[in-house]
This record gives sequence, structure tokens and C-alpha cells, in this order.
Amino acid sequence: MLNRRHLRVKAMQTLYAYSLSEDKNNLMGFQKSLLKSVEEVDEMYIWTLNLLDEVAEYVLIDVEGIANKWIPSDKDEVFSSTKLNSNTFIDSLRQNRTYLEKVKRYNVDWNFDPEIVRSVFAQLKESEPYLEYLQLEDRSIGAEKDIIKFIFKKIILKSPDIEQAFDQRFINWQVDKEVLQAMIAKTFKNFSSEVPSKNQLADLTPNWIEDRDFVVDLLNQSIRYGTAYQELIVGKTKNWESDRIALVDTLLIRMAITELLNFPTIPVKVTMNEYIELSKTFSTQKSSTFINGVLDKIYNELKEQGRIRKEGRGLLS
Repeated sequence: MLNRRHLRVKAMQTLYAYSLSEDKNNLMGFQKSLLKSVEEVDEMYIWTLNLLDEVAEYVLIDVEGIANKWIPSDKDEVFSSTKLNSNTFIDSLRQNRTYLEKVKRYNVDWNFDPEIVRSVFAQLKESEPYLEYLQLEDRSIGAEKDIIKFIFKKIILKSPDIEQAFDQRFINWQVDKEVLQAMIAKTFKNFSSEVPSKNQLADLTPNWIEDRDFVVDLLNQSIRYGTAYQELIVGKTKNWESDRIALVDTLLIRMAITELLNFPTIPVKVTMNEYIELSKTFSTQKSSTFINGVLDKIYNELKEQGRIRKEGRGLLS
């Protein structure tokens, strides 16, 4: 699921685009872009679930091909089962109303590259776990999830073709695939009942109403107070030439200031640590040290001025 760090990344990416844009009056457009980038994680999740669904259904095509052979081999006899298509986990997924609605909403259709489904099934068919699955008599959802987990973890996540397909379709794939894995893992955990109606898809965030307000406010206020916060940054980086400071560093510091001053329920320590950690992934090698130093100076000044107000005990430390 998307946590607050992932949402901060989404806000940072949108703020970066805004900073480079010549259309500074289209704040609503950038806000929509931010929310769309969040929704794309959910869309990627549904595409992945649908790929599992399509791979399970592909067994019907494979079995038909075996049946049309003049002289099936002993190996063909083993693989003439359509068991995967009626896999208990897949069957529960196919009955999930939310899944079906989102497949339609996102226009999910792997026919744009049918070779991907065929390739995944071909790799599955050559694997020992699939052979063991076909011989397994236990049809409980707990037992039948194992082969679906295998398809996802050992084939889909390791396939260069699928990596390329997602990379082309989802611009933030490289950043978001960690979230995708967490959502799929949550789905396997959620789907534990033999009654399909009791099995729920993973939520995009723990509380989307609160998280939506958080990420939108973070973007809007980082832009609204951008000039004032930039002056704070300049005041603490006088020994640095402006063109030597990475834009990402400046934006991360600005977002941190936004949280310090405008988000009373977020502890200071959390804000400081989050943006320092983000710099390690998205900026230069020395950025974390630079941002830590600048933020520390700004925080101390704001605290002395009484401008940092936090609700609850211990949020200032």
C-alpha cells in the first residue's frame, strides 16, 4: 500500500514538474496530475491481477493445442488438466465486484501484447511447482494461492518483457513497483475465505480520505508559500552558489518546511527524517548531509520565533 513516504514522493515529483513548467497559474492541473499519479498505482495493481487471471485462463488454449495433436506425449497427458483455470484464488478474484469494475474502468486488456501471457504460462509449464500443483488434491484457497504466488514472484517479477511492458505503460513504474508488490502481498493475505464475497482487494492507502488531503495540501502549500520558504533556504545557504544546489534538494527542503509549519499532527522528527531519507534516493550522494544541515538551522530559527506549533506531546522532539 501507499504510505506517507510514497505520497511525499508523488508530491515531490509533481512539485518538480511545476517548478520546470512555464504555466505557473495552472495549479489545479498539477493537482489533478498528482492524484492521477497516485491512481496509477491502483491501475498497475489491477493490471497485475488481471495478468494472473489471464495466465490462468491461457491453460484452456494450451490444453486445446494438446488435444489437437495427433499423438500426444506422456508429458502432454500430464498437462492436459485445466485445473489452473478453476484455481480457487483466481475464481474468487473473478467474482470480486471491485476487481471487475476496475478492470472495466482502466480498460485492462493484455491482448495489446498477447505474447506476454503466453510467455508467462510457458515458463510456468516448465516449472516443478506447476507439476506439483497439478497433482495436488487440496483445492482450498489456502493451498491454491501458492501456485499464484509462484507465478507472481518467480515469473512475473523476474520477466524482462513484463518489466518493459509496465515501464512503457506506467511512467513511475520503477518507483511504484515496490508498492505494487506490497499490494499483491496484501491481496494474498486478504483472500483467505472460501466464500468469495468475503475476500477483499488491497486498499491503495490505509485511509485515502486523510491521505488525499495530506498529499494535496502538501503540494498546494509548498507552492503557495514557495517564495517565502525559498527565502528561508537562501538565508541558510549564503555560502553556496545557487546553481550548485540541486533543484531536488531545494524542493525537498521546501516541502519539509511546509510540513514543519503547516502540519501540526506530524512530529518534527518524522518530517526531518523523511526528507533526509528521500534525498538519498532521489538526489545526489552528498544531499542528505546538506539537507540535514540546512533543515536543522531552519528548524532552530523557526522554533525560536515560535512559528512551529504541534498538537500533542512530544511532537517537537
